[in-house]
Amino acid sequence: MRRPPLPDVRSKLGEAALLALILSALGNATRPVVAVVATGSHREILQRRAVGLAPELCVAVMGGYRAVVADLLWLKAYLAWASRDGATMQGMIRLAVSADDRPLGFWLDGARMIAYDQTAWRLAGETVSGLPAAVASRIRETQARAALQLLEEARTHHPCEASICIEMANVELHVRRDLARASGWYREAALQPGAPHCAARIYAELLRRQGRNAEALAWLRRLHPTLSDRDPDAMGAIVLARIRELERTLEIPDGKRYAPSEIDGKLRSVQKGNCE
Repeated sequence: MRRPPLPDVRSKLGEAALLALILSALGNATRPVVAVVATGSHREILQRRAVGLAPELCVAVMGGYRAVVADLLWLKAYLAWASRDGATMQGMIRLAVSADDRPLGFWLDGARMIAYDQTAWRLAGETVSGLPAAVASRIRETQARAALQLLEEARTHHPCEASICIEMANVELHVRRDLARASGWYREAALQPGAPHCAARIYAELLRRQGRNAEALAWLRRLHPTLSDRDPDAMGAIVLARIRELERTLEIPDGKRYAPSEIDGKLRSVQKGNCE
């Protein structure tokens, strides 16, 4: 015996009624999730697609309102951000990307709010007579992990997106202050299709700052012939100047120095190209 078809939510309730229902449901439906996030035990629950959403919100998402639901949840995240309520903010960010994982801005801006803003709030809240370095480091690490976890999840929904890798690199660099991890993510970003030219240059600069001059030189020598003279963002002249500076630092003999015409090929031909 065939089951009767599901009722058309939009024709039954009407768009206005459904949106009103969503708005009223947001208040109570999201509180349990915020509480779970605040305790730090949210990972397992949030792995479920409709985590913490009230039946009304689930119906709305399945009925084609996922973008509207996500926007409303994001608005609540912004309001929590404005009031410096970190636990609620994280809960709303999580719910927003659970409702609709498509907007890249939810992932990137959410990670920035967690990594930078919430870190600053927590540090400022404890700096009454000077904060011990160990405590400050622990706060930065906690926030960095939360932001990076969000970005790792973003990569599962937006594979090969250079901006996610760049954001992860920035968190490693500016919050964790880990040059090695940051440089690895900048390299990963540079390997993605359509990556901005700056990712490859920053990767080389971070190698140089770690004393890995030979690796930086090899990378830039491969990068330079792929840069178009007609593209101002490529900054081929700056890349060549950095090559010359590294050659001087490494005392490369004149006969073995880079000549632009001696290398031919594309950067992706010597890299893994995991997204092609």
